Parts: sequence; structure tokens; C-alpha cells
Amino acid sequence: MTKRNTQQRRHTILSRVNEQGEVSVDALAVEFETSEVTIRKDLTALEKSGLLLRRYGGAVALPQEIVGSANDEQDSRRKTAIAKAAAKLIKDHNRIIIDSGRTTAAMIPELSNKQGLVVMTNAMNIANRLLSLENEPTLLMTGGTWDPHSESFQGQVAEQVLRSYDFDQLFIGADGIDVARGTTTFNELVGLSQLMAQAAREVIVMVESDKVGRKIPNLELSWQQVTTLITDENLAADKRQAIEQSGVTVICAAL
Repeated sequence: MTKRNTQQRRHTILSRVNEQGEVSVDALAVEFETSEVTIRKDLTALEKSGLLLRRYGGAVALPQEIVGSANDEQDSRRKTAIAKAAAKLIKDHNRIIIDSGRTTAAMIPELSNKQGLVVMTNAMNIANRLLSLENEPTLLMTGGTWDPHSESFQGQVAEQVLRSYDFDQLFIGADGIDVARGTTTFNELVGLSQLMAQAAREVIVMVESDKVGRKIPNLELSWQQVTTLITDENLAADKRQAIEQSGVTVICAAL
């Protein structure tokens, strides 16, 4: 098949996904006589538009239960708003860490206009999305032991790698926010998060407002370790004030 322009190619790719249920990067690269990098960028753009779901090595059609879900749409809007606000804090040539998580992953498309970035992550899905960006940031992986609960690499190898670097910013999510203490998590493996925070000059927590006030036993990062909390505009005024009194800058992104 001869090469087509980007819009035509993506339209055809979407048709293939809807007809076949799933497609692979290597097969599409052969069909369109283009590189696998180009196909991955196409799939990332289509996923960002809510037209398909990325999977390792390719993509699948959207499940019917996802299409038109009001709750998912609201959740997506909040994550996108938080991601846009977070990306504004990143300057060209910054060295950043992006921790695993859906909210942090939502920031990846917003990095496409940043130049000279060096990005470390412990999550394969984030790494794949970074490789699909046109500006091609330098990618670093922690390595380590795969933790299925957090869908990320953890453990001593990952921790040792982090000790060898220093970064401008860490972007990290949370399962909950204890207004008095800091970020909380269901995961008992908090060692890597602690080292990430130690390796970065700024620690930016990205979390939806409905998680603020949710107390979970495992404290991940104390407020003394956090520079900025980015959430959505639905954060209650009293909770915002309490967090700011702990010395944390709070940014409430408009939906």
C-alpha cells in the first residue's frame, strides 16, 4: 500500500480496529509502508481522542460499556484538567520523574511541545506513550521487580537506579490525601516513592478532589516532602486552606 497522509492513515487504522476488534503495530507498519514509531504515534493520537484503547504491541476497539459512560467522561475531564495544569510547570530541558498512575499518564500528551526533556518512569505504559511523542524526550526506566498492584517496577534495583540521578521535578499521584499528614496509598511499597521525592527538587502531587480527605493507613509522602498539590476546582475551601497551611502550594484546575 502506498503511503497516505496522516489523516487518511488514521481514519483507515480506526476502521481496521472497529472491523477486526484489535490491530498490531507491526502489521499496520507493513500495511502502510511506514515505521512502527509512526504507527505508535497514530494509535496514541486516536486514543487521546477517545476512539480506541492502546494495548502492548497494538490497540483494541473501545468496549461498549466504556463508550458513553458519564462517570468515565467526568473522570477523564478531571484528569485532563489536572494534567494540563501540571504540564504548565514543566520548562524545556527539565529533568522529570513521572510515577505510575492514570492521572500522571494523562499528562503525557501535554508534553508534546516541550523540548529537550529527560523523563524517568517506572511504568511501561507511560514509557510507551513517551516514545510516541513527536518531540522524542530522552527516556529513562528504573527497572526493578514488576508489581502487579501498582502496575509499575519497584524494589531494590529501581531504588538503586534512582540514587544515581537528580531531577528537577517529580509528578506523582495518590490513592488518598490525609489533609493533616500528606498523601496516602493502598500499596505498602512506598520506598520507591520516597526515593523519587528525595531525588527531585520539586514534588508535584496530582490527584482528583474526591480523594482529598480519604484517609488510608499507609502514609506515602508527608506534606514536608511535597511542593505542590494539583487537583480540580471541586476541592472544598476548608481543605485547601488546611493543606496550604502545611506549606504546600495548591492549584485547582478549572474543568
